[in-house]
Amino acid sequence: MKVRLDPEWSLLLEQYKGDHQDRRNQLTHMVGIPMILASLPLAISIVGLPVAVGLFTVGWGFQFAGHAFEGNDPAFFGDRRNLVVGVIWWAQKSGLIELEHAVAA
Repeated sequence: MKVRLDPEWSLLLEQYKGDHQDRRNQLTHMVGIPMILASLPLAISIVGLPVAVGLFTVGWGFQFAGHAFEGNDPAFFGDRRNLVVGVIWWAQKSGLIELEHAVAA
């Protein structure tokens, strides 16, 4: 699936990539992001809530461990939009989406 990013979001993604250069950080994010994403729909039911809490907590643990390797703070500390940018980054790295970058007018 192709996703078109406007210039602003293209810049956010490039900045995000710059904050995630360490291979260990990238690997922890490749594990942590899908765990966090999987926890969200599970959290809406009482039955799935305990599993969701575990996935969410461990997923964020992977994220923070990765930033310990990288030696920087998570990107969303500076701009909350990076929570979405991280998902875009992961989806592209996983081959789920192909990105097109719009050119500024």
